[in-house]
Amino acid sequence: MRADDNGAENVEGDRGCIMGEWQVPTFGVEEELLLIDAVTAIPAMINTAVAARTQDVGLTVQMELTPCQIETATPVLHTAVDLVEILRSSRRVLAAAAAGEGGRIVAAGVPPLLPGTGAITDTTRYRRIAAEYGILAAEQGVCGAHVHVEVSDRATAIAVGNHLRPWLPILLALTANSAFYDGVDTGYASWRSVLWSRWPSAGPPPLLTSETHYDQTVDQMRDIGAILDDAMVYWDVRPAMRFPTVEIRISDVPATVEDTALLAVIVRALVMTAVRDIDAGTRAPEVAEHALRWAYWRAARDGLTNALVHPVTGRLASVDAATSALMEHIAPALDAAGDHSVAKLGMSRTLMRGNGATRQRRTVEEAGSVAAAVLSLAEKF
Repeated sequence: MRADDNGAENVEGDRGCIMGEWQVPTFGVEEELLLIDAVTAIPAMINTAVAARTQDVGLTVQMELTPCQIETATPVLHTAVDLVEILRSSRRVLAAAAAGEGGRIVAAGVPPLLPGTGAITDTTRYRRIAAEYGILAAEQGVCGAHVHVEVSDRATAIAVGNHLRPWLPILLALTANSAFYDGVDTGYASWRSVLWSRWPSAGPPPLLTSETHYDQTVDQMRDIGAILDDAMVYWDVRPAMRFPTVEIRISDVPATVEDTALLAVIVRALVMTAVRDIDAGTRAPEVAEHALRWAYWRAARDGLTNALVHPVTGRLASVDAATSALMEHIAPALDAAGDHSVAKLGMSRTLMRGNGATRQRRTVEEAGSVAAAVLSLAEKF
């Protein structure tokens, strides 16, 4: 699944399968990766040239808003095993293409070092975005991961967003991978989410009562100028525009393919659990937008190093308590999808060694400089 420059997703594949009483949906992942100069570690504005090279070996990629970003997308998948294999293959192919242009790729949420000036990928749509939103666009070289999960219809996708809202900060904490920006430690585990939140259409989705409510809200944003088109609905959960999937967009691009696989199986289980609750007539938790933003901020700042807002109580809790609540919430869905062992092992590994931000800080300390650390982390997937 991918979105082209006009915001249209491309999806190939088949439908999910039924295991027991659960419908186990298919899923897919988009990863945005950072292109850097192989010598200086400064972002390299080479996405067009790298994309041309990947086409020669059968990997189709998508250019992002700034020329130092490039995106890969998996086909529609059934299992975490297949996901890991495909992610590792696509990252390696992309790394080889970048090397041919004097670059390397890094899985990081923001560029740890910056070039002298901002640049925009030269397409009609991106030039229009740059003209309308100014420095927001020029400073938008951020890299996330988007998980698409099959749902039956658009109305279900919208309702799923309501049910997922309280759990989104934990997903951010697990994947936070952007501690350094412009050569300094930001004090945040996910600086990407802070930069991203400046867009008027970004952040958690509002509570939406129906497809009509969704359409009215999007139309109002377009009328105000908060978006130019539907592809600029940057909410962290949104229905796909052309296909029956719900897209979860809260995360930094994870540091490793195993981290991305953990994210994907957790997201699929969250969607499955939400669909089960929707079918049972269970109302979504009515978490106020300001309270959710506070939880976002805490997850962005601390990641997994301190405390998180508990998704049920809305109060500070230990990381173990918050993540345990998540795992308990989705356990039946994980079992139905055959993902329980993958999720349990992945969660234990992440809590023990830390997220990508922890890895970045550890590597900077060992390498002695941000530039040396970035080069050290390049292509370590």
